[in-house]
Amino acid sequence: MNIFIPLIAGIVAGYVMRKAGRRFKIDLPVSASLLAMVFFLGVKTGEVHVSGLWLFGSSLLFAIFTIAGSLLLAGVGR
Repeated sequence: MNIFIPLIAGIVAGYVMRKAGRRFKIDLPVSASLLAMVFFLGVKTGEVHVSGLWLFGSSLLFAIFTIAGSLLLAGVGR
């Protein structure tokens, strides 16, 4: 629920600024915040202990089933 309050506030602020005719360059702050989010996501992911071999095997199996399903559906659609 905490994520919706800033989201709605940002939508309202953008709408008000659009109606007022003001334009702000927010490319740099958006890029910086996205990079920070990706960095902290990586930090949080690095804290999790998983079995690498099991993760590799399940990922490979998922990829094989995904490719096979796509090929099957592509063949059915012809």
